[in-house]
Parts: sequence; structure tokens; C-alpha cells
Amino acid sequence: MTGRGREGRESAEGAEGPENTESTEVRAYSGRPVGSIDLNAVRRGEVGPDDLRIHPDVLERQAIVAAEHGNPQLAANLRRAAELTRISDTDVMRVYEALRPHRSTADELTALAAWLAASGCPLNATLVREARDVYARRGLLKPAQAP
Repeated sequence: MTGRGREGRESAEGAEGPENTESTEVRAYSGRPVGSIDLNAVRRGEVGPDDLRIHPDVLERQAIVAAEHGNPQLAANLRRAAELTRISDTDVMRVYEALRPHRSTADELTALAAWLAASGCPLNATLVREARDVYARRGLLKPAQAP
């Protein structure tokens, strides 16, 4: 894989450094090697939407690097992002909207957390449950409707 170095020069090093091997090659969500995605491939109609999405393994590798460099918060965010690749963009936006202050009741956030857990996103489910509790303490929940 080639990329731009700090000084803007071409570099043969991949995301993992000079020992970059096939097993650590950066791949798009589609599984296609990122190095094969270029303007010529686009012109030939060979690039689809999943070729432009990040693969969860890439996010996990970035999380490992962040943790190794003393940034556990960034590592946790990257791991949650990796989980979110399992759900549709529409559902990601649904989660985002639900977490905005005064947009969801406690029950709605509880249901969202359960759905996330069932969808293979346990870290995000935990985040939503934690947000629900903080929102309750800070008065940021949408009032529950009377029956």
C-alpha cells in the first residue's frame, strides 16, 4: 500500500509500517484492499459504496494503537465505531438522534440499548444505558407521555 508520508512524499509503508503483510493489509468494508481503490477503478465502475466504508478490523487496529499510546477514551470510541459498522447508516442516525438531549424517554433509551445489544453492538448498548442514567440525573430526558 502506498500513502503520503509526513513530508507529503510517497511511502511504501502501509498502516502497520514496513512489515505490512497480506494479513494486516487495510481493507474496505467490502473486503477489497484499499490500495486497489483508485480513480481509474472508479472510472471503470468497479468501486461500490462498501468499497468506501471503513472495515471494523481497521477501527479495531486503530483502537489498539490508541490504547497502546495512552488514549483509552479514543480506543473506546473506535471500538464503538467498529460495532456500528454492523448496522445500517439509517440506524446509526437513529441512535444519534435518540441520544440528543430531550429527544428520548428513559424507556425509549432502554429499548434502544436492548436493540443495540441484540444487533451485536454491546459497547454501544452500554453507552446508551449510561447516557440514559446521566440524562435522568441532569434532566435531559424527554418527559414520558401519560397513558
